[in-house]
Amino acid sequence: MSVDGSEPANWSVEEEKNYDDWYLDEPAAPTKPAHEIILPCDPTVPDQLYHLILAPLSLAVLLTLSVLVKRRRLCKGWFNGVPGLLSPVNFLGQDGQKAGAAAVFGVLFCSLCRLVLDPNPLPFLTDSSLQYREYWKILALLYYPTLYYPLLACMSVRHGAGYFLGGILSWLHCGILIWQKAQCPEAPKFHRYYSLLSALPQIACFLLLSLLYPAWLLKKCKEDKKSKCDEVTESSYCLEYLQTLLKKKKKSSSQLNDCFPSQSWSSLNSYLYSPQQGFHLPLKLILSSTVGGICLYQVALLLLVVFLPTVQKIRAAIDMDAVLMLAGFGINFTQDREEAIILLKYYLWALEVCYVSALVLSCALTVCMLVRSLVLHRSNLKALYRGATSEVFLHDQRLRPSRSAIFCWMSFTSYQAALTCIGLLLQQLVFFICNIVITFLVIIPVVYGKNLLLFKILKTMWPFWVMVLLALILQHLCARFAFLQMSSTTRELNNRRALYMLTYLLFPINMLMGFLMGVWRIVISALFNIIHMCRLDISLLHRSVETFDPGYRIYYHFLKIEVSQSHPMMRTFCFLLMQPSTLGRPARTKNGDVEEGIQLMQSKTPLTKGVNSRQSRTRWWLAYTLLNNPSLAALRTARLVAVTPAPNGTPVMSPS
Repeated sequence: MSVDGSEPANWSVEEEKNYDDWYLDEPAAPTKPAHEIILPCDPTVPDQLYHLILAPLSLAVLLTLSVLVKRRRLCKGWFNGVPGLLSPVNFLGQDGQKAGAAAVFGVLFCSLCRLVLDPNPLPFLTDSSLQYREYWKILALLYYPTLYYPLLACMSVRHGAGYFLGGILSWLHCGILIWQKAQCPEAPKFHRYYSLLSALPQIACFLLLSLLYPAWLLKKCKEDKKSKCDEVTESSYCLEYLQTLLKKKKKSSSQLNDCFPSQSWSSLNSYLYSPQQGFHLPLKLILSSTVGGICLYQVALLLLVVFLPTVQKIRAAIDMDAVLMLAGFGINFTQDREEAIILLKYYLWALEVCYVSALVLSCALTVCMLVRSLVLHRSNLKALYRGATSEVFLHDQRLRPSRSAIFCWMSFTSYQAALTCIGLLLQQLVFFICNIVITFLVIIPVVYGKNLLLFKILKTMWPFWVMVLLALILQHLCARFAFLQMSSTTRELNNRRALYMLTYLLFPINMLMGFLMGVWRIVISALFNIIHMCRLDISLLHRSVETFDPGYRIYYHFLKIEVSQSHPMMRTFCFLLMQPSTLGRPARTKNGDVEEGIQLMQSKTPLTKGVNSRQSRTRWWLAYTLLNNPSLAALRTARLVAVTPAPNGTPVMSPS
């Protein structure tokens, strides 16, 4: 248009249309390439139908077992027994079904992980509003343990019907879950294969249950109906522990080698848990280790799929516009723009390497800490079994149940899983930052000879570092050759006047070195606490205030319940009292047992050699059990209770 408002003569209608097209919004490009778009997939058995089938079926199985099994054990004289709620598992026993219980806890933990990440907490809900979502999450926290409760109850009743119904439930769970993932392996959340990868531990646990229940059913069918398999299984471990404890130790003639390879091998063995004959870990510790391992896998997988694919997409989409945008913020890699694109992609690749290496290092350290805790669990339990409470606790303790101890014992496995998550997240964050600093301030500048910012700072401070180094060398040399007089038997101070003079003159320099030591102490303390965050068996505080650490306090009371309620020596003694005949020998008549008991009680009557040895062994077992069993300490007289517990072999002095 001209100045006077008239249109130019050469302006055509087609050009006017093209001019109008400039103001039209162009169609937006798809946010994802065509090959990355994941189409919705509807499995044959969706989650809603899956839970609508198995939730009522699980309830029916639980009620059936209660009627068939429980009513025969409770109130037999009233309506021939009443139904009751079945016990999930004997957490304080050694019943030989630890693998099944660990599998059920693994399944439950995987379901809780899905609950935290899914927008719909309950599988019955399709679209839950934000207003009531927290209420549905609380309800879901109770729904999933109830759903998998029959899987534990079926194995705890030790009945053929329980094994059969448990096998059916585990097969249904496993079959439907595998069928869902086979039909729809990809999902749009986080990563296309995240749903499949996160379900692998749950599938493995269901497969284990599907194999264990038929095996238990076959074993039950082969056993005699009158045999008390639960008592035999419970006592087998206790008898094995007693036999191993009373076995004569072989004296090893080989002396300990103090060379570096032997010390390194012993240090490595302290981080490797190898089974020992006659000792089994309690069920709660096995559950904690299983849940901790699955927790480590789930958190590491989530950290990997959230960060890595996003950075890879950004690196693939870098072009000239990204370089110009960074140049607008004053970030210039080089004058050549093509080279700048290559450098920017290289830096993002280095960032991916830093993240993956930090994740691998965090997982490796967490696994080492969990295995190391198993070794320390075993040593602590063995020390408490023999009454050496001072080796585990700061002060001698009376191992008896209390309100705090029961609460801590109940929550031990849950707290272990939560601290494993927190520890892995903190380790990943700290190691990732450390890898970025080392890579972008040390490795890449040294390789390319550019951006030597850290080295420039150190170069300007070189007089200070030389002064610190010379002060360290001077003090160590003087301490070794001038101020220490060494002889064949003693070591004494020498040249004390020079020692006092050097102490005064180096006071300012040592104060500067003290600031450096304080920073290093903070770094070491932070790294130690972050690495050991997943462990409950050690305190992150000082030894004198270790009970103020809530994690160690949980473990502290957990040991009290485990030792006081499931001491293998106490169980062996009670089992021997309940047996009509001696284990390992054919059953005899009741008259023979009574006759032997009369002979053991009559100390004045001369006994044969065999009877005398049996009497001595029986009395020794009884005395050993009563003196060193913390579970029976509360039942003794006041005078015996007042005696401080001491390890085996230490003379116990009665109070005067």
